[in-house]
Amino acid sequence: MSKLLLIAPTCDNQDVGEAWVAFQWTSRLAKRFEVTLLTYHKRDRTPVSKQLTGLRVIEWCEPMLVGRAERLNSMLKPGYLPFYFKARRWIRSALANGERFDLAYQPVPVAMRYPSPLVGLGIPYIVGPVGGSLESPEAFDGDDTAPWYIGLRNLDRLRLRRDPLLRATYEEASCVIGIAPYVSDILANNRLRRFEVMSETGIENLPEPINRFDRSGPVRLLYVGRMIRTKGARDAVRAMSLLRDLDIVLDVVGDGVDRAACEALASDLNVASRVVFHGRLPRQEVDKFYRAADIFVFPSYREPGGNVAFEAMGFGLPVIVSNRGGPGSAADETCGICLQPLSPEQYARDIAGAIRRLVEDRELRLALGRGGRRRVADIALWDRKIDHLAALFANVIGDMDGRLSTDNRPGAPAC
Repeated sequence: MSKLLLIAPTCDNQDVGEAWVAFQWTSRLAKRFEVTLLTYHKRDRTPVSKQLTGLRVIEWCEPMLVGRAERLNSMLKPGYLPFYFKARRWIRSALANGERFDLAYQPVPVAMRYPSPLVGLGIPYIVGPVGGSLESPEAFDGDDTAPWYIGLRNLDRLRLRRDPLLRATYEEASCVIGIAPYVSDILANNRLRRFEVMSETGIENLPEPINRFDRSGPVRLLYVGRMIRTKGARDAVRAMSLLRDLDIVLDVVGDGVDRAACEALASDLNVASRVVFHGRLPRQEVDKFYRAADIFVFPSYREPGGNVAFEAMGFGLPVIVSNRGGPGSAADETCGICLQPLSPEQYARDIAGAIRRLVEDRELRLALGRGGRRRVADIALWDRKIDHLAALFANVIGDMDGRLSTDNRPGAPAC
């Protein structure tokens, strides 16, 4: 069994976001490899060493005060800096004491602004799935309602060009995994050894199939997501005003700083009776909306990952998404309609056109729903993702073994 060093800060099955994602990767990889995990835990959370068995856990407690202001903390991750130095110090000590690892893997943070503690230590490593650093189409910049600190992500591309430690993180990696093909474009100025695509999280199981053939009443559209301007709920509301002749209802599940603007827009456009805002709901309630829906509309134009599209596709819903970022990679012509956002006016018209096409063509709607389930089964289930990752690990380890064998052959040139 290969020895795997896993770098996964904030690894917690009882948390949300990246901490939960890191736990999913870790728990599954520990069943296939001899894993040593380097992580830290939040002060008010159960350490992962008490949640997982069957692996070696080296963990530290999150520094005091860094967990305040959840959204800001989630983006800037002030706890990552002390973790970086502690992890790097531990790795150096372990190697000095004769410990060896076949491969190292760092699945989080997903954002590309964090250097890896593995740089320069001589262990072959894989980093990712990484993503983010997307920019909004220029015509959409003026009405962004995101908090000020979200603008700090605009520094990411500059750092990927200028920060030597960040550049080394990607250039020294045996493989960089991106959450969608656009990541390779963002890293184009970095000399990557190998690039693969895989979404950052997965689906546990396919839900039971849903029979939508004999449904009557209005066609139900569904949006699920945090309500910030870039996720496109406002564009979906505008599209509803262009479809007054259709018997449709849009259910909006989620909350955020753009909700008030969306509700005001629905009122101004006289579609408030056909756009229902449900707020943030528990997971089980969200699944009920997936089952009741006929079409999933998620026009986020700066969405790094595609998991919400995979969720909808798993429930057999055809999807209408942007061709930018993760959703455009999650969906293809077999399961949805991908649109290019150029301006708010054009985007609303195109969303309306896609909705009309699916509402008026039930056979197409159902066929794309079936295609979505097939695509989720092929690339988005956790078991399939771990199979793919394990094969990548074996390939990288094999390449390293072959390289070492070649370098050690009689007469090989000295380094």
